[in-house]
Formats: sequence, structure tokens, C-alpha cells
Amino acid sequence: MKLKPLFILALLAVIFASSCKKTKVTPTPTPVTPTPEQPPVTPTVSRADLTRDSIFLYAKQIYLWSDALPTYEVFNPRKYTSGSSDLANYNSELYAITQLKINPSTGKPYEASSSSGSSKYSYIQDITTKNPTAFVQTEKSSVDLEGNGNDLGVKLGAYGTSSSTDAFALFITAVYQNSPADKAGMVRSDRVTKINGRSIGSSFASDVDFINTAFNGTTITLEGTKYVDGVAGAAFTVSLTKAVYKSSPIYATKVFTAGSKKVGYLAYARFSSMANSQAAFDAAFSNFNTNGVTDLVIDLRYNGGGYVNTAQYLIDQIAPSSANGQMMFAEYYNSLMQSGQATILSNQPLLDGNGKVQYQNGKIVTYANVSYTVANNTEKFNKTGPLQNVKNIVFIVSGNTASASELVINSLKPYMTVTLVGTKTYGKPVGFFPVTIENRYDVYFSLFQSKNSLGQGDYFDGFTPDIVDTYDDPLRNFGDPKENYLAKALNSIAPSVTVTAKANISMSIQGQKVSAQSLSPMRPLVDGNEFVGMIETKHTLKK
Repeated sequence: MKLKPLFILALLAVIFASSCKKTKVTPTPTPVTPTPEQPPVTPTVSRADLTRDSIFLYAKQIYLWSDALPTYEVFNPRKYTSGSSDLANYNSELYAITQLKINPSTGKPYEASSSSGSSKYSYIQDITTKNPTAFVQTEKSSVDLEGNGNDLGVKLGAYGTSSSTDAFALFITAVYQNSPADKAGMVRSDRVTKINGRSIGSSFASDVDFINTAFNGTTITLEGTKYVDGVAGAAFTVSLTKAVYKSSPIYATKVFTAGSKKVGYLAYARFSSMANSQAAFDAAFSNFNTNGVTDLVIDLRYNGGGYVNTAQYLIDQIAPSSANGQMMFAEYYNSLMQSGQATILSNQPLLDGNGKVQYQNGKIVTYANVSYTVANNTEKFNKTGPLQNVKNIVFIVSGNTASASELVINSLKPYMTVTLVGTKTYGKPVGFFPVTIENRYDVYFSLFQSKNSLGQGDYFDGFTPDIVDTYDDPLRNFGDPKENYLAKALNSIAPSVTVTAKANISMSIQGQKVSAQSLSPMRPLVDGNEFVGMIETKHTLKK
């Protein structure tokens, strides 16, 4: 599904309409003082000022934590003018808005982020400059939620190899299907030692900018080593050219035998549109059923979320038949939204599945016509797929596991034995739909919080795994039973059965032998490009 096309915000007319009312003429007119939440009427006002007004006024009505926002006069959105561009100013304003609501359990804003000046959940996208084939945040460049790619097709992982220096090993941690890298035969576990003829690995600080620039370029030449069964093998040299491609969201599927149990494994990259995901889901679960799968491992270690309806489809595939008809999750909007008084949404048309304007009784249907009550935003299980009685499921997770991925985990917890393996998840129980301003900017405010059937949904700091392990094994591909996280997941399902033995592999870094298990992940490079969010596209109109 494509996101809605541009729509010209009617706020300008609304603002100036208030200045056209007739008033009694007196010999000494008194200045008109703006009422609360009403931008001042001035003889000249810039388009950028109106956009700053709009960002605040929308937030005042629809932002999940709007109760923390002061009046228009106190906040003064037009003061955000010191940035290098309009977008920079808008982002500064949005950041200020999102830092006002404090999470009492942490003493920090709900949207506090490790990135300075950036909100954890909300963001603004300039539609005119984004990758035309990709729906991803500004300055991002990987596969979008429709399965469109326009890059080289890899994720990267830098792993520290020394406790005294910043020496590192660079690995391919994922390859997107049909991408230039995929067609060149690259896979997760390939180690890169040279880029465009330059050796890398002696210093992360010295190499990181070079690596990012090279991988964001149009062409690149990579040299390195193939790892087979965790052991260094043949050398490789590949030249890649950036290209547009269509990619499946599934990295790999496999079925393992663990004693009397059959374990289905699915590594899933992103909750892309149903058009991009459904066929792949159906094929995977049909294969699981044919092979008599009794337990599941779902690998979401790099999955930052996506569409809510796609997450629901996966949940219904996984859930036991006993959950059918019971509550899956509910979405909670702010009180003004729930009471149907967020009138500013009348400026946002609600498009149909084909991106077309809808009409009702001769009028355009807008987001103001949608019901935001909890009752009309509660989803129930509608069991689909051939697997009926899976009781145990293990999710492989990391700090990149966010939003719709966490929604799947949280929704299944009341109905199944759910085990998490890896590192703490991102922590994003909130979602949104886009608000278009100035016929140019899509603003993604945090709009609703999701909770499961037990009312659980305050995982703003993420889920802590039952089996915590920081070693995201780069030496093995997805679906390799010796890969660290998968081995631990299989062991948790069948602890008395050895599916495969984990080898103690060593490798050479800068001429020194290093245990592979001692590799420690460093901050991500170009691979930090996945979409992070939860987009709601299903809406119930008011009656």
C-alpha cells in the first residue's frame, strides 16, 4: 500500500478567516489579543511560520501526550528559526514538543533518544527529497515497506576485536533479496577487509566515515573472506553498482528436527505491506505445516516494524486456534481524539487502499471522520493459516527489534509460551499515521499506545530477553543452527536435545588469533537504515 499523496493543508484559510469577522467601529480601536491556541494574525506571515504553527496545533490536538503541551503563546512555535533549513527548524520544534512529557518510571521524556536532538518515536519527512522508491526516514537508504530497494543491498556490522584499541572486523550481517549484493553471491557472514582498494579494520574511528561514504555511493569494490561453517574460506572480490530492485521481507525459512519436535524458523526483515509480505508468509507457514512443525523460532533481530495490519496477519498465523475471537490488542489515543473533538484532522483526507480520495454524502472523508475510541480500535484474533496448536515460540531480538515487532510479541504473550533470546528490544509501544503539511512534509507524531489483552503496553524501555546474550554471531548465515542466537533458541525449545554443537571458532584480526565469541558489536554503520515505526492503516468511520 502506498502512503497517501500530498494534500494542501487548509490551515492558512482557517487562520485568516478569524480576522475577517465584522466588529463594531469605535473612535479608538483596541488591539485584538489572540485567544489561546490561536496563532497571532499579522499583516505578513511566512509559509514557514504557518508550518511551525501547524506542527504545534496538530500536536496540541492529536499527539499522544498532548496534555503536557503549554498554550500556543507559551510555546511560541515561530521562535524555531535558527536551523540551517526549514526542515531543520521543523525538526527542532518537533523535538521540543516531544521532550515535554516525562515518563514517571524513568524521570526522562517518553521520547528521549540516544541521538542528540532526535525524538525516539516522532519525526518529519520531506516528501520531495526522499528516495522515490523507498519509504524510509530522511537520510535513510534501504528497502522500504513496499519491498522497493534502491541501494547496494547489504547491512553491515562492525565488531570490536581488541580491548585496548578500536580495531574491528567488518561483516555483512544481511543481504536483501534481488539486490546487487544478492546477485553477486554475497551472504551474511562475508567479512570485508578492503573497500575500493583501501584496507580497513585497524581503527574504527579512522574508517567509519570512509565506509559509510563508500556504501552510500553508486559503485563499490569489496574484497574479503567467505566464512563457511564459521571458518574462514576462500577470498572474494566483487564490484557492485547501486540499482532499483524488489525484495522479499523474508531472509530465510527452515525446519529443524529436535528430538520429537519439529521447529519452524523464520527470519523476517520488516513488516512490509501485505502485498509484499502475504505470499511469503503463506508459503512459509504452509511448509511448516507440511513438515509437522510443533514449535516456532521467529527471528526479528533487525526488524524495526512497519504496517500494523501485516503484524496482525503474522500474529494470526502463529496463534493457537484457542485464541480465535479473543482480544489481540487495543490502541489508545489521547482523550480529545477518543471523544471525537480533534477537529484539525478535517484537513487530512482519509484515502482508500488505492490512494484515492473517498466521499461520503458528497463530502470528502477525512481523518476527523474516523472513530478513535478504544472499542473501535480493539483487534481480535482471526485465526488464519494451517498451524493450529503451536504452544511455544521463541523470538530472536535485539535493540533493532521495534514497534510492530514488539506488538507481535506483546499480543501473543497472554496466549502462548513466549521466550526471547538476544538483547533488549528498542521499546516502542506507540504508533502513528502521517499528517501532511505544506504539501511537502509528512509529520509522524506518536498518536496511540498499544496494549495487549492483559492491559500490558508500557514497554517504553523495551523487552528484556529471557536469555540475554550480546553476541550476534556474524560468522554464520540466517538459519544456520550453529549461529549463536538460533542455537540458544533451539536449546530453549528442546534443552535435552543437541540439534548441533556450537564450535569454538577463532579468526585472524590484524595478524592475531581472536576467538570469534569475543567479538563485541560496535555501533552500526550503514546498516542502521531500517524503518522504525508502526503505521496504522485500518480505520473505522464514525457512525
